[in-house]
Amino acid sequence: MTAKPFDRDGIHGFLHRPETANGDGLVLAHGAGGNCQMPLLVAAAEAFAATGVTVLRCDLPFRQRRPKGPPSPAGAAADRAGLKQAAAAMRELARGRVFLGGQSYGGRQASMLAAEEPELAAGLLLLSYPLHPPGRPKRVRTEHFPRLAVPVLFVSGTADPFGTPDELRAAISAIPAPTRLISLDGAGHDLKRGRFDLAAVVEALHELGGR
Repeated sequence: MTAKPFDRDGIHGFLHRPETANGDGLVLAHGAGGNCQMPLLVAAAEAFAATGVTVLRCDLPFRQRRPKGPPSPAGAAADRAGLKQAAAAMRELARGRVFLGGQSYGGRQASMLAAEEPELAAGLLLLSYPLHPPGRPKRVRTEHFPRLAVPVLFVSGTADPFGTPDELRAAISAIPAPTRLISLDGAGHDLKRGRFDLAAVVEALHELGGR
């Protein structure tokens, strides 16, 4: 199965159409230092598409404006608006549930968008959620957690400087919706090290979403 470029209504990315679609859709966004062609997003998209999910990997608006460099806090609202557009596009492609997610910054923006508009997604997949800046554990990015009304699956490495498993568990307890944390032993923020069973991640999100 080959992903095809997707360019429509300001959305730029790649679309994975499964051979036998189950009706569900997933929109994935990248981290602050990458784009929609990050190997992690490609691997996740392929794993979900193999189970029948239509997947859209998309570049956030800040990355569309320039090929390199981190996002600006002033542009976060625009990035969420771009994710909302991508979710709307996915609703035209998939007749069932639509999930949102991404790696680090992309996942954080997806979670903030879901807190603002809970009807937008059936659940969230947050890969390496950036709980706090490295070395600054008191600056947690969880203000919106109590407003999350959809199931959330967190996947994080035990060596991630943006949040330890214990810190994540404590933070996740503020979310009223169903949650699950998959910890990858030895993996850092990029999830390149450690045992990463994407099939288990796919199954966990399906279960949380009430398949």
